[in-house]
Amino acid sequence: GFHLSGTVTEPATATEPEMTYKVAISFDRCKITSVTCGCGNKDIFYCAHVVALSLYRIRKPDQVKLRLPISETLFQMNRDQLQKFVQYLITAHHTEVLPTAQKLADEILSSNSEINQVHGAPDPTAGASIDDENCWHLDEEQVREQVKLFLSQGGYYGSGKQLNSMFAKVREMLRMRDSNGARMLTLITEQFMADPRLSLWRQQGTGITEKCRQLWDELGALWVCVVLNPHCKLEEKSCWLRQLRKWGEMDVCPLEDGNYGNELPNITNALTQSSGHSQDSLARPRRTVFTRAIEGCDLHWQDSHLQRIISSDFYVSPSYQREGESLLFNSQGQPLWLEHVPTACARVDALRSHGYPREALRLTVAIINTLRLQQQRQLEIYKHQKKELLQRGATTITNLEGWVGHPLNPIGCLFLTLTEACRLEEENCLEISDAGDSKPPVYQHVPIATGSQDSGESYLSLALEVALMGMGQQRVMPEGLYAQDKVCRNEEQIIARLQDLELDPVLVQTLRKQCILLLEGGPFSGLGEVIHRESVPMHTFAKYLFSALLPHDADLAYKLALRAMRLPVLETTAPSGDVTHPHHLVSVVPSRYPRWFTLGHLESQQCELASTMLTAAKGDMLRLRTVLEAIQKNIHSSSLIFKLAQDAFKIATPADSNSDTTLLNVALELGLQVMRMTLSTLNWRRREMVRWLVTCATEVGVRALVSILQSWYSLFTPTEATSIVAATVMSHNTILRLSLDYPQREELASCARTLALQCAMKDPQNCALSALTLCEKDHIAFETAYQIVIDAASTGMTYTQLFTIARYMEHRGYPLRAFKLASLAMTHLNLAYNQDTHPAINDVLWACALSHSLGKNELAAIIPLVVKSVHCATVLSDILRRCTMTAPGLAGIPGRRNSGKLMSTDKAPLRQLLDATISAYINTTHSRLTHISPRHYGEFIEFLSKARETFLLAQDGHIQFAQFIDNLKQIYKGKKKLMLLVRERFG
Repeated sequence: GFHLSGTVTEPATATEPEMTYKVAISFDRCKITSVTCGCGNKDIFYCAHVVALSLYRIRKPDQVKLRLPISETLFQMNRDQLQKFVQYLITAHHTEVLPTAQKLADEILSSNSEINQVHGAPDPTAGASIDDENCWHLDEEQVREQVKLFLSQGGYYGSGKQLNSMFAKVREMLRMRDSNGARMLTLITEQFMADPRLSLWRQQGTGITEKCRQLWDELGALWVCVVLNPHCKLEEKSCWLRQLRKWGEMDVCPLEDGNYGNELPNITNALTQSSGHSQDSLARPRRTVFTRAIEGCDLHWQDSHLQRIISSDFYVSPSYQREGESLLFNSQGQPLWLEHVPTACARVDALRSHGYPREALRLTVAIINTLRLQQQRQLEIYKHQKKELLQRGATTITNLEGWVGHPLNPIGCLFLTLTEACRLEEENCLEISDAGDSKPPVYQHVPIATGSQDSGESYLSLALEVALMGMGQQRVMPEGLYAQDKVCRNEEQIIARLQDLELDPVLVQTLRKQCILLLEGGPFSGLGEVIHRESVPMHTFAKYLFSALLPHDADLAYKLALRAMRLPVLETTAPSGDVTHPHHLVSVVPSRYPRWFTLGHLESQQCELASTMLTAAKGDMLRLRTVLEAIQKNIHSSSLIFKLAQDAFKIATPADSNSDTTLLNVALELGLQVMRMTLSTLNWRRREMVRWLVTCATEVGVRALVSILQSWYSLFTPTEATSIVAATVMSHNTILRLSLDYPQREELASCARTLALQCAMKDPQNCALSALTLCEKDHIAFETAYQIVIDAASTGMTYTQLFTIARYMEHRGYPLRAFKLASLAMTHLNLAYNQDTHPAINDVLWACALSHSLGKNELAAIIPLVVKSVHCATVLSDILRRCTMTAPGLAGIPGRRNSGKLMSTDKAPLRQLLDATISAYINTTHSRLTHISPRHYGEFIEFLSKARETFLLAQDGHIQFAQFIDNLKQIYKGKKKLMLLVRERFG
């Protein structure tokens, strides 16, 4: 039959009653071509009821009544029977059918209607014609709707996962050789191309978002797979080509390297070695995400050598042909496939994706044999050029097209094909890239099916070998942020897969052999002795290799990791010189193409590699030395060296056991390098770095502390040396931590004092007080520090600094020295008439109180300085009031007599202060009256009252004040309201 109908009952649940659904399915040549179901569920996949009816028909064919097509049954009826049939049919469904029945009746009775022009009538229960298309039913509208919905969510709510599972569905369809795979991909692509964000991103010149970018990549890769179907018809291919070209020509079509022309396009096509980077960007064709699929349409599978490779495990060259050079076989007679590597791998992916796993494996083996041969030949070429290349120290030879991060993911594809053949699982299922929580796969060795003598190799060891070859390929960093980011991402993906492999003796042997080849590999290996300046760094890869090799061959592991530490793009062309003076090293990339957008990530990977080596070398002084030298030579960022120093310190000082001195010394040495690197440059973490260094040196021991105190000038600023370094070294905590004996304590203290005096000489302004504090316990040093302060006081110091040191001196019991410094501070000060809230007022009051307490002579010495520096009437009157309240000389300096009498304002030195105060009041009054507003009148009258108190301290003060008031009334008689207030208060 061609049409299956039935009713499906869904049993009742706790929440839902029993439901019955009517289901109809059309099929043709073993394919379901359309479905309808009363449940109304809309999805890409069939609903459960359609599946149930189909399975019932498959499992119980004899329970399903087989009938003739309805047209045959009708043909057997006479006129009356037909009339009866139609009327019963209409009655059974009159609400739905009646309007249609009436319309059809009208058309049949009208002689020139369209229905009467056609012979016969349609029959849904009869099969399609032999020429009709026949393919599995796919609800196209539903596919469109779902893709549109997921895209509109912009990667949120797990929509990326949903789209990835749709891609996985396409791959599954291809593997089942379901012709709808390409149809579904077409529908998905149409929705992707209609995504409104594309034109927005293009207008703004911004790149596509990261998540979306990866989906476009997968879309492009899937099209390559579709067009490389080894058994597709020519007309199918030309139809896909037309579509791909149409999409590729649209201006919103994303480009292969992820940019909208705001950076130079990527060199992805296999260019000749020489022309390389100098090619003008305009000469390069625009490459979109579909370009590779368009190019793939030109590839065919007709080559007889290729056909023989994929169709038999036993295809070998006749033994008599194995002497000379052959492009088809290697010297063991195994077939080679000499095609552009990513293209050859795309063929493997296509075979694997279209359900030809054996064929995919055979082609993979041929490709790897070819890569091995190339590796051998490159080694031989390098042996001839080695001397010249090593003299130059650099190479211009490298691969312009990297396999890692390549749009076709060639290495990942070969690795997957090989490991899938070795998985210990029932169903050999294809990987879905988004399976987040899956357990790591378990692999077993499966020997290679081959016609040549037993090689003892397995598909698993080949997988490891090809991953190492690909990752170790020397290649130029591609251009543009996206392509560079993809290199890092792809590398991480491959390493994650490598980490799933349990390294047994067979795999360890493969690993060692390949590592040795990579080290000797010259310019074709990223781990060779000489590399191109813009070569993709090998740090991430080397970190994996180091950890994998270490338990089996430590020497090889270190040799490899040390070789990989370099980052030549950061080296200037000048020789790097003495690593302790980093001015030779430029840590900025020259502003020419290609710009390294991922440089920060690459530098942190370099740091990770170094950290891994330091951890492993703990306790081995010789190894630690070589690692330390590599760090000093190759890492140019102070913050990364600081991170390494901190890492080493952490590993060297475990909480539960003794410190490891070898690693502690390395931490200290790295810390010292950071100090030198950041001494003259601004670094926001500098204080933290200095504190950390002292902690580290303390942990190393007293000799390390002595050493940093003695060579402070090459490590710290004078302020850091006194306020952080020496202060911490001399603290109680440090002495306790080191449990020092008396001679050691003295040695440290002596070094700290010497440092303090040197710093005070170099920067008295900022270091004088710290120096005095550090020298307190040593008379000679203290005197020297004091002298340095006095010498610097007249030129290099501010009144605030001098007052602070003066107060410190008083606190230490040196009042006369405090007085001297306070007097020096006064000469630097100037307080204007209106600065009655100046921060220095407290210092001035303190200085006068100190002088007063010392005696009449000191007060007489400071008052002229006060009068000269302070012009603020309220401050002067405050000083005057305090000086008249008690007798001078109460500090009781030994050897001085104190009369105990209060001082008079009529006699010197207070007379001079009183005159200055009265004149300050007069000047301030005039200044305030020049621009006074009525709301300040009350405040002004209070000010005059304060002035009167001061005037009255003089013998003829009341006469002076009366004259002053009369004077004001005369000069400011225009301010009538104010003068009225003055009269009311002062007469």
